[in-house]
Amino acid sequence: MIPSLDELLDGARIVSIPLRRRFRGIDVREALLVEGPHGWTEFSPFLEYDDAEAAHWLRAAVEAGWSAAPPALRERIRVNATLPVVDPGDVGAVLARFPGCRTVKVKVADPGTTLTDDVARVRATRAALGPEGRIRVDANAAWTVDEAEHALRALSTADLEYAEQPCATIGELAELRERIADLAIPIAADESVRKAEDPLEVARAGAADLLVVKVQPLGGARRVLDLVERTGLPVVVSSALETSVGIAAGVRLAAALPALEFDCGLATVALLTDDVARHPLVPIDGALPVGAVEVDPAALDRLRAAPEREAHWRARLSRCYGLAFGAATVTT
Repeated sequence: MIPSLDELLDGARIVSIPLRRRFRGIDVREALLVEGPHGWTEFSPFLEYDDAEAAHWLRAAVEAGWSAAPPALRERIRVNATLPVVDPGDVGAVLARFPGCRTVKVKVADPGTTLTDDVARVRATRAALGPEGRIRVDANAAWTVDEAEHALRALSTADLEYAEQPCATIGELAELRERIADLAIPIAADESVRKAEDPLEVARAGAADLLVVKVQPLGGARRVLDLVERTGLPVVVSSALETSVGIAAGVRLAAALPALEFDCGLATVALLTDDVARHPLVPIDGALPVGAVEVDPAALDRLRAAPEREAHWRARLSRCYGLAFGAATVTT
């Protein structure tokens, strides 16, 4: 059942958590948390997203808190480390926060950096991982087709597992995939799935070898499971830089997938300086446990957002509620 807006507003707790390093252009992560009948849940669309897009995140939050999770097929989820844009000399220190992770996702194509910087960062990652470690790069749709081809040929010496969203459009991804067929670097689609009016189009166009899926942006675990079944492509479950509450929903999705051949991008709590859980979801031996997290009331108080930010999130929740659920005001 769908909770009323008043129920959500009454239970809402808004937190503000600094990041260890600037990531995705932000230094602080904000989130709205609320406890439902099935546990705590999170609503945390990025600030630049409009209300129509953020409404998907609210549907996912309500699903996670007001309905049972899909049946789990596994108890632990292998996860990758995430490497922000750092100097090569800092790579080892960042990766130390991801104990046991055999896979690293390296952010590339960041504004203000060069391909030379990216190559040096990826090479330092390969040196830290050794020859058997897995490296994937994520350009967040920053390259043109020509830039992507040039960059991936330069980065290919690091034996890449895949390249995530190297270009912005589905047509560009399809063209790039043909151009670099000789490199045998798979293309993963992220924004072309979660920001598309039709998330299936990238698969129909033959523009990707695998999909990156995220619970909140795609509107909930059940919608993602349906999408995965309909595309028939392998997937990586990734985070949206959530607290442990949001990460737990991603872990439960990964646990419910029939097949899971790639390590998942769900270890991003390690990028935050603090967390709301008594036992934050950070990697142990390269994996995260499946299950709910216990929220620490003291952490909610310690991380409470400033009054003006609380007002922002409450207003945003109110606007998105109407888009997500219309006139629904059912209480549980």
